[in-house]
Amino acid sequence: VQLQAFGGGLVQAGGSLRLSCAASGRSVSRYAMGWFRQAPGKEREFVAAISWSGASTFYTDSVKGRFTISKDNGQTTVNLQMNSLQPEDTAVYYCTAGRYYSSSSYAGNYDYWGLGTQVTVSS
Repeated sequence: VQLQAFGGGLVQAGGSLRLSCAASGRSVSRYAMGWFRQAPGKEREFVAAISWSGASTFYTDSVKGRFTISKDNGQTTVNLQMNSLQPEDTAVYYCTAGRYYSSSSYAGNYDYWGLGTQVTVSS
């Protein structure tokens, strides 16, 4: 499975960005997918997850009500719509995929990781 994320960039506080991640490989449409992020000097943290069908989603508390995760393109693309962005959202965002969906922030649930895309929010 290969994951390619795109859509990062620079935005002012209060603005919006939409990240997308295209997955390719065998049976990838049946994989749960998610997003993690890592800010400079900080540990990687979970952001959001979505089941293979798109019917179930899970978010970390800090992004609830601001970020929305979704799937399309036959369940092979995962999107992260990020609204009301704040400087603390600045990080490299990583797309992930795993065989099993879980309402959990545990990184070990995911088998595959993309290279990441930079999101910078200026104050």
